[in-house]
Amino acid sequence: MLRLIFPVLLGVIGAGILVGLGVWQWQRLDWKTGILAQIDAKITAAPVALPEIVSPDADKYLPVTVAGRLLGPEALVLTSVKDAGAGYRVIAAMEVSGSDRKIMVDLGFVGDAKREFLRPTTPITVTGNLHWPEEVDRFTPEPELLRHVWFAREVERMANVLGTKQVLVVARTLDPAIPEITPMPVDTASVANDHLTYAITWFSLAFVWLGMTALLVWRIRRRTA
Repeated sequence: MLRLIFPVLLGVIGAGILVGLGVWQWQRLDWKTGILAQIDAKITAAPVALPEIVSPDADKYLPVTVAGRLLGPEALVLTSVKDAGAGYRVIAAMEVSGSDRKIMVDLGFVGDAKREFLRPTTPITVTGNLHWPEEVDRFTPEPELLRHVWFAREVERMANVLGTKQVLVVARTLDPAIPEITPMPVDTASVANDHLTYAITWFSLAFVWLGMTALLVWRIRRRTA
C-alpha cells in the first residue's frame, strides 16, 4: 500500500494543477469574450467627425466620417481574399476637407489584375474606423518601396513614406463608391481568442494524466500481487 502513495499523490496533484490551468483559461475566455463585445459595440456605434487630436489608445476602433480628396501616394499591402485570390489593401493619402491635415485611408481590397486602375481624384467621403493594426513581427519582410508594396499595415512607417499623420481610417463605406475596390472594414475576427482551445487542452491533459496514474497504480498492484 505504501508503494501506491507517491504515484497517487503525483496523479492527484498533477491533475489538480492541469484542471486549475483549464479553469483559468475558461475564466480568461469569459474575460476575452467581454472585451470583444465591447470592441464590437464601439466599432458599430454611430460615426463622429474625425477628432482634431487623435489618440491611438483612446480612439482605437472609433467610428468616424471624414471627407476629403485622395492624393497620389499609396501603399499597397499584399493580402488575399477568399474567392477573390491575391491582391492588395489600398492605403491612400487623403487631404481632409477644410484643413491642411493629411491622413491615411485603407480603402479596401483590389485584385492583382486591377492594381493599376486610375484612382479617382474627386472629393470622397469615407466612413470607417480609426485603427492602428499590429501586424508586424520578426518574420515580416521589408516593404518594396519602389513598387509601393508592403507586407503589413505599418502605420508609423507608412505615414512617414506617404507624408501624412500617423492616423489610419479603415473604410466601411465610400461615397462615391470605387467599383474596383471592395472595402474591408474593421471587425474582431482578426483578434485572437484561443482561450477555449487552451482550456480544452488543459482539461484533456488532466484526463490523460489521471488515466496514466490509474494505469501506473494498476501495474504496481499487479506486480505486488
